[in-house]
Amino acid sequence: MTLLQKIKPHLFWLVLIGLISCFSLRAEISPLYRPAGAFTANDIAVIVNDDDPLSQRIANYYQQKRHIPSAQMLHIRFSPNQDILSKLEFQLIKQQVDAQTPEHVQAYVLTWLLPYRVECMSITTAFAAGFDPAFCGSVCTQTRNSPYYASDTDKPFKAFGWRPTMTLAGNTFEEAKKLIDTGVAADYTHPQGSAYLLKTNDKARSTRAVSFPEIAEKFKNFWPVNYLEQDYITGKQDVMFYFTGFSTVPHIYENHYLPGAVADHLTSNGGVMSGSDQMNIMEWIKAGATASYGAVIEPCNYPAKFSNPALLMFYYLRGSSVIEAYWKSVAQPGQGIFVGEPLAKPFAYPPYK
Repeated sequence: MTLLQKIKPHLFWLVLIGLISCFSLRAEISPLYRPAGAFTANDIAVIVNDDDPLSQRIANYYQQKRHIPSAQMLHIRFSPNQDILSKLEFQLIKQQVDAQTPEHVQAYVLTWLLPYRVECMSITTAFAAGFDPAFCGSVCTQTRNSPYYASDTDKPFKAFGWRPTMTLAGNTFEEAKKLIDTGVAADYTHPQGSAYLLKTNDKARSTRAVSFPEIAEKFKNFWPVNYLEQDYITGKQDVMFYFTGFSTVPHIYENHYLPGAVADHLTSNGGVMSGSDQMNIMEWIKAGATASYGAVIEPCNYPAKFSNPALLMFYYLRGSSVIEAYWKSVAQPGQGIFVGEPLAKPFAYPPYK
């Protein structure tokens, strides 16, 4: 066993960089080799709707699988299966949640698909930062920015007063269970996969594709990033990241998504959980992805309102949990919902014991 193999994993890159400096090598060191912290069960609180049996069942299973402390299981009651909460309804719920939330908690997990909006904004941003019409804007305008965007903090509530929020749910318990199991299985696996960044023939939905060639170039020495000018991929067995722009993405079930994989498509109604004529982001989850993101109300095609793949990969590959990496990649999250297993951290190292 070599000296480096004997070193604890979380110290590996620090020692390696130190050795390189000592020997005055001129090799380029990737910023990905700066390990980031990752949320654990101690950092999240799970919000359960006690009037929704499916929410209760999902929450109980998640608590069991992630060993979440009972004090961080927050119980509320409201009529389930409604698409949209009013500002007043939400504020009453949020007051109950705030009263139960331990101060050290940094993020929330919701255990339902409906409701997915609070008036004009997504429910995940409403829980993260509170209701604010500035997150909505009028049609085709920029909206309020997130201070958590591109931030290096691992304490968003302490730093900004925000608790990033993700929906962990499914249309059935079996769907949610599969998502939870996939997220848990992803931890510390360091999968060898690829990223696929597609510029499709849908020009209106390819606005963020302008940056895709540069992203592929910047990452080429550190992670396989495929920039492709085509409408879809199929038959790929190594999908870790898949970002595209299309109203409905063909053949997503014909690829293999590694545990912890992230995928989304820039379109207007991807996060509308009550259904629309566009592909819902839950299709990514059913296909095998561990997290996704989509708009709940017309955002227009501003790239700032969708994930920035470069930032998402940067934080995720350094070891952050998927809820941290995803939230840090969206500059204006007010009109978009985050879904997935929030604690999935495939590129993290196990905590030192």
